[in-house]
Amino acid sequence: MTTSEDLYSRARSLMPGGVNSPVRAFGSVGGTPRFIVSANGAYVTDADGREYADLVCSWGPALLGHAVPEVLAAVHAAVDRGLSFGASTPDEAALAELVIGRVPAVERLRMVSTGTEATMTAIRLARGFTRRDLVVKFAGCYHGHVDGLLASAGSGVATLALPGSAGVTAATAAETLVLPYNDLAAVEAAFAEHGARIAAVITESAPANMGVVTPGEGFNAGLRRITEEHGALFIVDEVLTGFRVGPAGYWGLTGQTEGWAPDLFTFGKVIGGGMPVAALGGRAEVMDYLAPLGPVYQAGTLSGNPVAMAAGIATLSLATDDVYAHIDARSAELSGALSEALSAEGVDHSIQRAGNLFSVAFGTSERGVHNYADAQAQEAYRYGPFFHSMLDSGVYLPPSVFEAWFLSAAHDAAAMQRIFDALPAAAKAAAAAKPAPAEADLHRSSQAQSDPSLTAN
Repeated sequence: MTTSEDLYSRARSLMPGGVNSPVRAFGSVGGTPRFIVSANGAYVTDADGREYADLVCSWGPALLGHAVPEVLAAVHAAVDRGLSFGASTPDEAALAELVIGRVPAVERLRMVSTGTEATMTAIRLARGFTRRDLVVKFAGCYHGHVDGLLASAGSGVATLALPGSAGVTAATAAETLVLPYNDLAAVEAAFAEHGARIAAVITESAPANMGVVTPGEGFNAGLRRITEEHGALFIVDEVLTGFRVGPAGYWGLTGQTEGWAPDLFTFGKVIGGGMPVAALGGRAEVMDYLAPLGPVYQAGTLSGNPVAMAAGIATLSLATDDVYAHIDARSAELSGALSEALSAEGVDHSIQRAGNLFSVAFGTSERGVHNYADAQAQEAYRYGPFFHSMLDSGVYLPPSVFEAWFLSAAHDAAAMQRIFDALPAAAKAAAAAKPAPAEADLHRSSQAQSDPSLTAN
């Protein structure tokens, strides 16, 4: 057995599935998860001593790369002062100032520990502020494991949702409307039927949890318009894209130039530089409804943890325009090389982009991926062989086709060359992939679900 296999066997006897977050189990690609023991720059090293060029980047936070000396120094200095005080610290305001300076639509900020906590609080705040109950979300957008947001679509466009996970009650799910992404007509219909009860619309600024999906032109602006017309709040989830695709996140690439802003943002990942930090922020009028000023309660013993604040301050301070330009260029190089390698082997695909985030979707060249049904209908069975070929060549990809690829400021020419060199063999593996019989049936079923002409209501 390899060391990772031994560790995985031990972990499965101690933890559900052997992991503390499901995608780490390699369930969609098969094989044994790699147990990572260290990381530096653009590379991670597993328990067997194998080094990989890293395209996960801790699912986004490693914007600058791993183990950046300046960030480590800030963290070590904070640790020397103590791990946690249960009281306010100067660095909480310092990090808030950095965020507000980058995202001027944020007038007030509340620090929390996880993206799930940020979106949970944003939803509670929206309901408290509007005194309404319903929330609109979009199929395929992930906002953390909040009960009301782990909901699946009902039988019609404007019907109440069904539980999307065991343990989510029907009553909780019924407070959510799940609509097709990139479909403003569906949003208009939902507000026509339920508008007086809708507290908020929440959307990923650019979805990156069904693979990357680009918002259609005017989609987010349309959501802003509709929510304003009906007195609902607009919540933009930038947990993944915030400070990752640009200094002001995806909103900075779109809304800031188009002249619209949401009522609330949620942030995570990069804001903590690898430590557990997240936040919600927005209009002062709304944010001041949070305790201790307002009636909406939220608290957290580790919110604003001093060590985590130090990591976030160091990361955002170092995230200069040059860093974003470097990552943008590397992203364009890699997505182009990926497409070229797949095309050389005749593998039908599309590259889905949102700023410097991208993903590959197999069997989608004719239309691309614009919503969850499109994402489900792709030839996902090709990704497992592709993934393992890259892994064998020393490149660590997201272990799911429904995740974004991440680059960092530390991805230099040598790291990129390792990735480029691995692509031809991986493309051949994707070309040779065949669905198992059950997978073929599932693929046909997904295609039928994505085509309204084949779906009976």
